[in-house]
Amino acid sequence: GSFSPDEVIRKRLLIDGDGAGDDRRINLLVKSFIKWCNSGSQEEGYFQYQRMLSTLSQCEFSMGKTLLVYDMNLREMENYEKIYKDIENSIAAAHEKISECKKQILQAKRIRKNRQEYDALAKVIQHHPDRHETLKQLEALGKELQHLSHIKENVEDKLELRRKQFHVLLSTIHELQQTLENDEKLSEAEESQETQMETETKQ
Repeated sequence: GSFSPDEVIRKRLLIDGDGAGDDRRINLLVKSFIKWCNSGSQEEGYFQYQRMLSTLSQCEFSMGKTLLVYDMNLREMENYEKIYKDIENSIAAAHEKISECKKQILQAKRIRKNRQEYDALAKVIQHHPDRHETLKQLEALGKELQHLSHIKENVEDKLELRRKQFHVLLSTIHELQQTLENDEKLSEAEESQETQMETETKQ
């Protein structure tokens, strides 16, 4: 069925979650206006009139409070937007810093790798003599090689001399052998001639 004005007000109060009671005040204002219109005496009409003024004041106060809350909410939203932008800027700056750190890490890895390769190469170089020492060794080896070359030439000269001397010796021996053979043939010829002469004498 139908609801009484008090029940309507109660339900409006239940619906009005923040407790401001705007609906209740408007209903009271309407009721007061109806009573003021239907007032019989001047005293009752004045009472309803003061009640309407009081209700209007409450409505204005509530409206002013609502406007203040609305303005505060707007400022809070602006503040939240600023904070959100600041957070976004901070996130972007963090991403840039992370990217820069990644680049620095890659550069540090390259430097470390180059340093390791340099150390390995330095160890290899340490096992080999330096250029100045190598040149000194090459110069000493060149001098020694030149000395050995002179010795070789001297030995070859001596060998050539000995070969010639040996050739002369062989020629001399050959001539001596021929002379001895000739002398031996002459001796045999003389002996044969003497034997023949002896034989002829005996006959």
